[in-house]
Amino acid sequence: MDLWLIFLTGLTVGGLTCLAVQGGLLASTIAAREEDDLEEGRFRKHNIWPVIVFLLTKFVAYVMLGFILGAFGSTLSLSDNARIIMQILAGVYMIFIALDLLNVHPIFRYSVIQPPRIFTRFIKDASKSKDLFAPALLGALTIFIPCGTTLAMEAFAISSGSPILGAAILGTFTLGTFPLFFGLGFLTTILGDKFKKGFFKLAGVVVLYLGITSLNGGLILANAPISLSTIKEAIPISIDLSGATSMQEDSNIRIENGIQVGTINIFPNGYSPSYLQVKSGVPVKLQIITQGGLGCTSQFRIPSLEVSKNLPFNGSDLVEFTPIEKGKITFTCSMGMYSGVIEVI
Repeated sequence: MDLWLIFLTGLTVGGLTCLAVQGGLLASTIAAREEDDLEEGRFRKHNIWPVIVFLLTKFVAYVMLGFILGAFGSTLSLSDNARIIMQILAGVYMIFIALDLLNVHPIFRYSVIQPPRIFTRFIKDASKSKDLFAPALLGALTIFIPCGTTLAMEAFAISSGSPILGAAILGTFTLGTFPLFFGLGFLTTILGDKFKKGFFKLAGVVVLYLGITSLNGGLILANAPISLSTIKEAIPISIDLSGATSMQEDSNIRIENGIQVGTINIFPNGYSPSYLQVKSGVPVKLQIITQGGLGCTSQFRIPSLEVSKNLPFNGSDLVEFTPIEKGKITFTCSMGMYSGVIEVI
């Protein structure tokens, strides 16, 4: 087992794919803390402790998870539905924090995580307990909203069959993601200290975007009737300012022995083709081929068909089904960030 390669994966694509949701949680809790400082008249110079606490609790949580997965295998792995719920809750939380930062309504002030009173009794500095409780809690809870790369590493920990190796795999991978997370947290605190009020508006817009993205991805994974994609399709007006001629993407479907056969090439940042057209009542066989990289797309899902496959770094797998009802079937990555459509005619 090459731990250096695992660390490098976390340092590159792992950090980027996990940053979308988990990074939003970190940025939101720091922004909320900076707002507290401004309201209470406290001015601290670049206090990076919340970032460190977030990363430390995240590391401890993933080491413990790796230990458990290595010892007991897939019997203790989190279900897809549980992950979807946690991603939706994370998205809603970030949206509420963003609305608080943008001063939309005082009610959103209650969305900021505060430690229970019994917790602060054991800590002399109540202010510090408030600063550290939220990032510590959110750092630990990141195990419930893993990105596609993390899911691949969790599968690797399960296959190790050893609690020590499982802990080493997830611990090493998590350490590799630290530079990007630390950079995000440090940048957030620097901006908060320098620009104060103006920073909250900017942070609010960014966190709102990340929250909506996370929530929308969860809704896509849950096969919900309402998402940004379904809303877009329901709008009858489409404006194209590119000046290009409208062309339908080649669906790459052929008939072999009465079966509709197609190929989907999977890249770390999407699918090719991302649109396929098939006929109802005729069996479909799709070969999904990974083109390297362990991003969110390392897990392939078709929510409406309850298809969920963990893909190898370089390799292929098959998805077979027979479409009955006409309409559009969405396929997506582990977090609903990248998607494509199979249209049944």
